[in-house]
Formats: sequence, C-alpha cells, structure tokens
Amino acid sequence: MDNVSVVRVFTLSGINETMNYKLAIFSITLLYYCMILFFNISLIAIIISDENLHEPMYILLCSFCFNGLYGTTGFYPKFLLDLLSPVQEISYAGCLLQAFVMYSFACCELSNLAVMAYDRYLAICRPLHYHSLMSKRRLSQLVCFSWLTPFCIFSISVILTSRLRLCGSKIPKLFCVNWVIYKLACSEADTLSNNILSYATIIIYVCHGFFVVWTYMHLIRTCVKSKDGRVKFMQTCLPHLISMITFLVVIVFDVMYMRFGSTDLPQGLQNFIAIEFLLIPPLMNPLIYGFKLTKIRNRILLLIHGGRK
Repeated sequence: MDNVSVVRVFTLSGINETMNYKLAIFSITLLYYCMILFFNISLIAIIISDENLHEPMYILLCSFCFNGLYGTTGFYPKFLLDLLSPVQEISYAGCLLQAFVMYSFACCELSNLAVMAYDRYLAICRPLHYHSLMSKRRLSQLVCFSWLTPFCIFSISVILTSRLRLCGSKIPKLFCVNWVIYKLACSEADTLSNNILSYATIIIYVCHGFFVVWTYMHLIRTCVKSKDGRVKFMQTCLPHLISMITFLVVIVFDVMYMRFGSTDLPQGLQNFIAIEFLLIPPLMNPLIYGFKLTKIRNRILLLIHGGRK
C-alpha cells in the first residue's frame, strides 16, 4: 500500500531546552501529578462512598474527574520517563495512541461541561420536571454521550492519520497531537478525509459551546428574579462556570497558537502554552467543586474531623 508510513519512531524535540533542569522539573512534575491524582481520586471516592451524593450533579462531577485522570495519565507518565531518558522518542503506535488520548480528553471535557450545564438548567429553570427529565436512564445516556462521541470521532481521526505517508519524524512538542502528525504528511498525501473530519469535529464542539451559552442565558435570567435563585446559582453553577471559562480560554488559546502561532517564541514558553490544558483544569476542578459545593465540603470536613478523633 502506497499510503502506509515508513516512520516507526517519532522524536519529541520540545523537551530539549528543559534537559539542563531535568531533575528539578522531574520532581515538580511528579509532585504536581500526584496532587492531581490525589484530589481527583479523593473526590471520586467521596461521591461513590456517600449515598447522599448519588445525584445527577455529583455523578456528572465524578465523570468529570475521571476524565481529568484519563487525560493527565496520557501525558505525565510518558513525560516523566522522557525527563529521565537520554533520548526522547515515542513509537509510531504510541504516538497515535497519545494523540487520541489528548484530543478525546479535551473534547470529552467539553462534552461533560455541556451535560453539566444541561443538568443545572433543568434543576433551576425546570425544577418541577427535573427528576422526570433527569432519570437514571437519561443520566446514563448523557454520560455515555459525553464519552463515546469524542472516542468515536477520534478513533476515525487516528485511523485516517495512520494512512498518511509521512516525510518527517520530528515533533516539536512534549507530546503527540494529531495536527502535528498531520503536518508531517508528504505533500502528495491525500488529506481530504482528514480535513473533512476536522471541520466536522469543530462544528460539533462549537455547537456544544453555543448550547452551554444558551443554557446559561436561561439560568441567569431565571436566577436574577429571586434571592434563592441567586444563592443556588452561586452554590452550584459558579464552580461549573469557572471550570468552563478556564477550560475554554486555555484550549482555544492552545489551538489558536498551534495553528497560527509564531515558532519564534522560546521553547519553554511554547511548551507551557501546549500543556496548559493538562496543568490547570485537572487540578483546579476538584479543588473548586470540593470547596464550593456544600454537600461535598461538609463531607470533607466530616472526614477531617472524624480522623482527628
């Protein structure tokens, strides 16, 4: 087959400038990754172990934290190994797998945010119909939608990328992403299918964004009418709003830079821009929800005080 790539190993050249400080960066990164694991796993364990938290909002939050673990596990272990290795390489199959994880993590995050926005819309704007509309079956369908949609899209995307004939093997990043592999394709390679899928994916997730904006327009309009509504908004919607804004700013900035940004920036700054979505949301989300949501905060305080007795 003419379209099969002869490249079997990629070189991750984005790490080169950090090698002088690799032990310090390794220690900080390991500590940071352990914090991500601790806070996300703790929040998931609290929700699973407490039957009072077996409500749609908290189950969706559990899914949200699982996604944070999924995405960071696709990056941090490999990055830590690269810091200790004299050669920063990744196999062709490993690179495609990591690209799949990075993209599916980002899009699953947006899908989770959209589903959580829908849940808050029903709870605040249609409270009398909430339990009938957000049944266990509907909740299961929404969770499956938020995970299976990006998985299906990027499975196809990775399959299409694997068919491209590549004329390079150097990736100027800390990890593999589909767009960078795509840019390594030879000029004669047929990339039409990849382009169509890319634009279709953009349209799908832009629609997710518009849906979230629509739900918050209704939420704000409903909540400003009463004091109780404003209190409920601040308690349950504000953490979601902060998470959503943070994630969208980080991911849009990263995508715009990756597509149109200058390569003249220092490599260290380029690396930071590239991994922002793996640095900020996975650690910030469990902290925001843990401190802001009353039931979870009370449960944490109960565990702390109980442990002291």
